[in-house]
Order: sequence, then structure tokens, then C-alpha cells
Amino acid sequence: MLWNFTNDRPIWIQLSEQLTLQIVSGKYQSGSALPSVRALASEAGVNPNTVQRAMSELESQGIIETRRTTGRIVTEDMQLISQMRDKLALERINEFINSMKALGYTENDIKNMSFFKEKL
Repeated sequence: MLWNFTNDRPIWIQLSEQLTLQIVSGKYQSGSALPSVRALASEAGVNPNTVQRAMSELESQGIIETRRTTGRIVTEDMQLISQMRDKLALERINEFINSMKALGYTENDIKNMSFFKEKL
């Protein structure tokens, strides 16, 4: 996986967002084991403590669980995964609409864009 980090927000937040995206997109299936903290840290090129903090955040949200014998796994709560996916989609839709409004388009303009309809 290609990890993309920016300087505008803490890395652990960006890691948790990117891991969430991987979970809701199906890269990490429900019930599957996640790589270890050290493996993820090595892959992403960050400190293991940073990965640990991101994992703790995902665990507090219920997206991942820690099991004594298997380590961290993706939640088996498909409803939660679906809700997270819908939440991320809505955030992206709102970002798009706000960007288009900044360009001077109205909501009606956006709905009726022929080039947008062609992409769907």
C-alpha cells in the first residue's frame, strides 16, 4: 500500500483515516487480521508508537478489535462498516459540492452538469 501523508495534520490521524478507508473498501475484510504494529510502521515509514496511536483510535471507534490470540482484527459488525463507508462517501460528496460552489456553480448547476452525468 502506498501511504500518503501531508504536513497539515498529525500522522496518526492520517493513518487511522487511511486504514479506515482500506477497511470500508474491502482491502481488509471483516474478521480478518491486520498486520502487526511493527509491520505497518515499517511499511508506512513511521514510528511504531504512531501506528499504535492510530490503532487505538480505530479500536475506540469499534472498527477493529484486539483478540488475545490473533492480535488486531477488523470488526465483524458489517453494519458499522457500512455506516463508516456511507459517512466517508457523504463527506466526499460534501467536499465536492463545496468545491463546485467555490467555482461559482449552484446546486442546480451541479445536478444538471452533462459532463458529470456522462461520468456516471
